[in-house]
Amino acid sequence: MRRPESRVNRRTRAWIWPVVPMVIGLACTLSWSSPAGADTSRPGLGGAIDTILDDPLMKGGAAGVVVADAGSGAVLYRHRPDDRLMPASNTKLLTSAAAMGVLGPDHRFRTDVLTDGTRHGRVLRGDLYLRGTGDPTLLAADYERLATSVADAGIRRVTGRLIADDTRFDAQRVGRSWAADDESSYYAAQISALSVAPDTDYDAGSVIVETAPGDRPGARPTVTLTPKTSYVRIENRATTGAADSGSTLTVERGHGSNTIILSGSVPAGAAAAKEWVSVWEPTGYAAAVFADALERHGVRVAGDTRLGRAAPDDARPLAAHRSMPLKRLLIPFMKLSNNIHAEVLTKAIGYQTAGRGTWTAGLTGISDWLKKQGVDVGSLRQVDGSGLSRMDNVAAGHFSDLLLSVRHQPWYADWYASLPVACDPDRFVGGTLRTRMCGTPAAGNARGKTGTLTGASALSGYVTDADGRELVYSVVLNNYLAPSVKSLEDAIVVTLARSGKDGAEPTRPRRPARSAGPQNLECAWSKPSPC
Repeated sequence: MRRPESRVNRRTRAWIWPVVPMVIGLACTLSWSSPAGADTSRPGLGGAIDTILDDPLMKGGAAGVVVADAGSGAVLYRHRPDDRLMPASNTKLLTSAAAMGVLGPDHRFRTDVLTDGTRHGRVLRGDLYLRGTGDPTLLAADYERLATSVADAGIRRVTGRLIADDTRFDAQRVGRSWAADDESSYYAAQISALSVAPDTDYDAGSVIVETAPGDRPGARPTVTLTPKTSYVRIENRATTGAADSGSTLTVERGHGSNTIILSGSVPAGAAAAKEWVSVWEPTGYAAAVFADALERHGVRVAGDTRLGRAAPDDARPLAAHRSMPLKRLLIPFMKLSNNIHAEVLTKAIGYQTAGRGTWTAGLTGISDWLKKQGVDVGSLRQVDGSGLSRMDNVAAGHFSDLLLSVRHQPWYADWYASLPVACDPDRFVGGTLRTRMCGTPAAGNARGKTGTLTGASALSGYVTDADGRELVYSVVLNNYLAPSVKSLEDAIVVTLARSGKDGAEPTRPRRPARSAGPQNLECAWSKPSPC
């Protein structure tokens, strides 16, 4: 038999039940408006950012946002800070910081010419080795200087072979889940310890194809290759159209080959157009450029060219080239969001930490370093160094944690200087932000790393508010259907720049009149760059 309730118990229940919803409601309200560690000294800041995120451009999308005081680390605002999202090129923040921490700001890549042969006057009896360690900044002119050194040593004939030693890195050439239709795009070039860059943006593993209209309609356009090399073959199917016709020119390398096919038409009288195209097997590309340089300097190699064999331990040096230090390489890497630099550094970290130049070893090295900086690496996924993979999953909170922790590193000033600066027109200062936030308090003030893939956009960095307080911010936006949500990122950063102790008002996102370039890729990846 059920025991009857006492009068006291009935009274207690009658008093408790009306209160419980009030307590729960109060607890929910407090946890929403004042999250643990939050700083509420900026009235209206949360509401201002909420208003921007409520923009129709993000309807049905996902957003992670964190804002913190750079000095104290106090959180000023957070919206879904732990949600793992696709970070695109914000991944380079993780890679670049780990590279500075593991390799060091003065790290240089070395490229050597060696031999295991013996000299007999002007004849070298044995093989000639070209050994790389990953330098993504080697130009044709650098291979020319290496060939000059060999010739200046008095060598005119090599009885053996030219062997390209790229064994510092493994043979896996492309990152995990990189899109197959990006194969011939220079921003997805193959990764090797030996390569050639065609320009001083240091787009390693690519050639520049310059096309100019023919002398009359119907004629084939003229084609110029940089650097000049027979390693790639041009198949020119294009024609010159009427002067008032539009360009339909396409330039693409066939899968698994080094045949670059030109098709479509270019209008008569039009300016020359350039296209950056990746090569197939960059080690062979480097060997071919070096072999041509040797021949120009009167050094004849009797044997064939072999790829992927290591120089013997007792091989003697004949010539060497050292790259710029990492702290200088960070400028083209981060300002222009160079994917190849990110992947080379990832494999270099792997070799430094584990003796293996692989993505697996490199990513483990990055993860270990990030963990020491207080980043919760167990709750993120990084599968490449650049963010080109759509499998990368990182939360805004991870980026804000990193941005706060690196401020205490001895190399922080060099790393900070590598971040693009809003509205600075110099490509190597403003980088991917050079056309953004102009005419606002964020111009020349905000620094940040951009990130763009289809349906994924991010911006994380530093900005100073109206009271002179430095703030850390991370904005990661995913799963939107709009062509671009950069205007929302900019509005958040400008709002931060305008905010102060008197409060914050939401900045109205600017709607661009027309697209300045492809919206599914970093603006710097479109050549010539629209940003």
